[in-house]
Amino acid sequence: MDNNPSRNVFQQKTSKKGSAKKSIQENRERKTGEAKFKEAQLKLQLLVQKHLEDKHLSSSDEEEELETNNILGYVIKNYSQYGGKNEDLQRTQNFLENVFHSGAAACLICIATVKRNNQIWSCSSCFGFFHLLCIQRWAKDSIAHQKLAVEERPGFKTNNILWQCPKCRKDYEQTFIPNAYLCFCGQKHNPEFQPWLVPHSCGEVCNKSLSPSCGHYCLLLCHPGPCPPCPKTISINCYCKKGGRKTVRCSEKEWSCGAVCGKILQCKQHSCPEICHPFHCSPCGKTSLVSCDCGAEKSLRLCTQLQWHCSKVCGKPLSCGKHNCEKVCHKGECGNCPRSLPRTCPCGRNTLVIPCVDDVMTCGETCGKFCEAGIHVCPQRCHRGACPMCLEVVVKTCQCGLRQKEVSCHQKAYLCDAKCKRMKDCNIHPCNRKCCDGNCPPCERPCGKTLSCGNHKCSSVCHRGPCYPCNIVKQVSCKCGGTTVTVPCGAARRTNPPRCNKPCKNRPKCDHLKREEHKCHFGDCPPCRLVCGNKKECGHSCLEVCHTALYLPKEDYKAATPWDVVNTPYEFKTLPCPICEILIEIPCFGEHLILKLPCYRAETQSCGQECGRLLQCTNHVCTYICHVVENAASKSTSGSNCEECSQDCSIERVCGHPCPLPCHPGDCDPCKAILKIRCLCGLAQLFVNCNDWTSAEDKEALQSCGNRCPKNYECGHRCIAQCHTGQCPRIPPCRKKVKVTCSCHRLKKELPCHLSCQLSCDDICNQLKAEKLKKEEAELEMKKLAEENKNKEELLKYEKKMQGGKRRERRKAVDSNEESWLTANLMMLTGISFLTISFIIGLYYAIYS
Repeated sequence: MDNNPSRNVFQQKTSKKGSAKKSIQENRERKTGEAKFKEAQLKLQLLVQKHLEDKHLSSSDEEEELETNNILGYVIKNYSQYGGKNEDLQRTQNFLENVFHSGAAACLICIATVKRNNQIWSCSSCFGFFHLLCIQRWAKDSIAHQKLAVEERPGFKTNNILWQCPKCRKDYEQTFIPNAYLCFCGQKHNPEFQPWLVPHSCGEVCNKSLSPSCGHYCLLLCHPGPCPPCPKTISINCYCKKGGRKTVRCSEKEWSCGAVCGKILQCKQHSCPEICHPFHCSPCGKTSLVSCDCGAEKSLRLCTQLQWHCSKVCGKPLSCGKHNCEKVCHKGECGNCPRSLPRTCPCGRNTLVIPCVDDVMTCGETCGKFCEAGIHVCPQRCHRGACPMCLEVVVKTCQCGLRQKEVSCHQKAYLCDAKCKRMKDCNIHPCNRKCCDGNCPPCERPCGKTLSCGNHKCSSVCHRGPCYPCNIVKQVSCKCGGTTVTVPCGAARRTNPPRCNKPCKNRPKCDHLKREEHKCHFGDCPPCRLVCGNKKECGHSCLEVCHTALYLPKEDYKAATPWDVVNTPYEFKTLPCPICEILIEIPCFGEHLILKLPCYRAETQSCGQECGRLLQCTNHVCTYICHVVENAASKSTSGSNCEECSQDCSIERVCGHPCPLPCHPGDCDPCKAILKIRCLCGLAQLFVNCNDWTSAEDKEALQSCGNRCPKNYECGHRCIAQCHTGQCPRIPPCRKKVKVTCSCHRLKKELPCHLSCQLSCDDICNQLKAEKLKKEEAELEMKKLAEENKNKEELLKYEKKMQGGKRRERRKAVDSNEESWLTANLMMLTGISFLTISFIIGLYYAIYS
């Protein structure tokens, strides 16, 4: 039936004219035109179908773009009204963008694009999309493989069979195999695709319980991915409940006031020192002096270990009075003596109650205890200690059941050397375990097969059947990376980048932070036409058009040969800013004058004057021509490159000696000249430092040579003081021992010099004096007689000489005269020599003492 209204009108007009022949002809023409039209339409459909298939092979399917911004704003409208943050929606928004963009989501089972009108299933853990038929086949295959493995391993429980999500490997029960196409929130079956709604959603409010559970429900419209945090506001206390109530978002309802917790800890002695925190307080970290359970010892222990046992045995006498408690450090009473309770014989057949001091005797019956294997009994009589090894010979079968052997009963299980030839659960590798009991272990070798993507290998253990698809996905993004398409591994090379409506995020190649806004694109951005604005080296801004990163022809380019067409290549260049002509004020090096120069040659120069800065000696100034002063402490002091003062020091010292240092700041160093002075006693010369002499308060102490004074007291004795000036001190008085005699020198006595006086003669002295006087008178008379005789002899000799005589007689007379003169003057010569020697010795001691 033809439903074209134009043709119906045309038929009505022709029928009204009543021309039968003409109507037949027109019907024939109409039929041939329809056949041609249908033929052309069929060809066109085939071409379109072929074009779509080629496009599907070359890139991901492209569907009609939706009004993404409007739909997103409509979905999060309720969430934004409650003050929800955009940061909390970031993860949900990524899932929404994958749904909107054509070819963004791919099924990891069939490696095909999840289209907007496909029936899907979404995992409740990772929120990944899968075709409904694919996930059903996946679940059934997984359960079937596990049941097959169970049949080969008897004894394995079948109620533990689960199937897993291909992406996150979350376990699901057998009864949870999806059998219906539901929207994301699960409220509607088989939701139809609407251009103004999120694909695969019902358009109603999600109303899922939020996680963590807070009693509120999701406010977004039916959406993929996780529900965002609760945006509602509530009034709630902090963790420690000391900071009062605070209005916060429900998703951030747990908050800390920042104060110290202060709760009493389990030790009941200390409080919690931590800042307001959730959950229970940490164990007390402080120590206390705690007694052990028996109270014998005390120790510093953590408050979390208040109860402790020492190593001391209790040792208290038990109720029997004959034994002591053998328990180690315990509380409470020791209890009854364990030996006073009913005891059995070693074999356990007879029970006796005997005094605790007696040991239980053996009963004499057969032991009867089973051996370790539990087959034979001990044949010995009741005995203490462990039973001996069972020596009965038994026939034991190996684990695999192939061989038997007679062995002792006490020996362990018999294992043969036969290798198991069964195949492991992978049905590829043999077991090869010696004497296998039939429960072959699962194959633990890595699979290593190349997956369908061709890039990765299977990381599972060796298994039956085909490997799982590669669960790795690739992100194909636009130039800015704001719009991405998730494709299976291996399809990234064949996928064209998605179209992006976001502004271009390429950073300008010039120095500007922004340029004219334009959409994200591949390739270079258009050249910048803004004012340069860059600061030159002088600090002024450039007012020319942006001249950085210009696409200009390459300079000095020549063709390789003369026959080549010269197509000059282009390259990015940055032209320098023009010179600056602004006049600026520049001080000279020494800041004596201000010079006005153009900016491009505005450099500090010398004004030609002397530097004039005070040198380090603080006595002279720098005479260099105006220069750059380096490392100067102030504008008036010299720097490290100023003139160094080379003049001598001109400061006059108190002592009068010149300073040997070059010109320097501050006072001169102490004078180190050596002065030659005479000591106080005048016997020695001293050498003294000039500074010590001029600064000394007591110069007499420096002038003293330290030797004993050579002067004598009035009494004639030597002064006992050290070298000094003026008269010798008489304090203390002279205590030199002197001999005191009487006038006749008979009486003698030693006394200190200051107490010395002449002794008076006694009667004996007077008697002796009288006798001496008489004797002297007698001697005087004798001398007179001798003198007279001598004179006579001399007279005789003279007369003889005058008369002449022999020569020998004259010689004897001369010798006798000489001997008489030496004898008379011997005492005088001896006294003179003694005084001379005494004076020399005294002078020696005065100099060197």
